[in-house]
Amino acid sequence: MAVEVKRKESESVGGLLRRFTKKIQRSKILVEARSRQYRARTKSGFKKKKEALRRITWQRDMDKQRKLGKIE
Repeated sequence: MAVEVKRKESESVGGLLRRFTKKIQRSKILVEARSRQYRARTKSGFKKKKEALRRITWQRDMDKQRKLGKIE
């Protein structure tokens, strides 16, 4: 999805830049690039399982401490 702008005869560099930026804005390339900039990657199956096991272990530990009266 490349945007190509060729310089017309007797066109200033400023005019060329203006046409280029307008063409990019119309093509929605910048909008898509900015939305992808901070998108989080999907976690692998291994990492999901590891986090789930950590949560289960933490929950068991908290339940045990509640029974013993160490936390409320």
